[in-house]
Amino acid sequence: MTMVATKTFFAVTIADTGEVFRCRADETLLSGMERLGKRGIPVGCRGGGCGVCKVQLEAGECSKRVMSRDHVSAEEEANGIVLACRVKPLSDIRLRVLGKMKIKVCA
Repeated sequence: MTMVATKTFFAVTIADTGEVFRCRADETLLSGMERLGKRGIPVGCRGGGCGVCKVQLEAGECSKRVMSRDHVSAEEEANGIVLACRVKPLSDIRLRVLGKMKIKVCA
């Protein structure tokens, strides 16, 4: 496992819109995404229980915490689909928004 300084920032690109936000190595992709200020980004659950923040990682590396199989199957996870509240960046990231959050974030 790669150790990254907590003050390190990475660029996260939302492939659907081309928007880029900065995300610290010690915060989840969802926390970084919140700074976009868009309605529809879930701020309640944050523990992987609701599955609303599902994204597909197209490029880059993340550290992952356990995700509920109710929302992300082992096959999906193997294909880069994760919950943004359960991963932290280890490099610059390119992701695609999936599921319930897509309508608001990609509008």
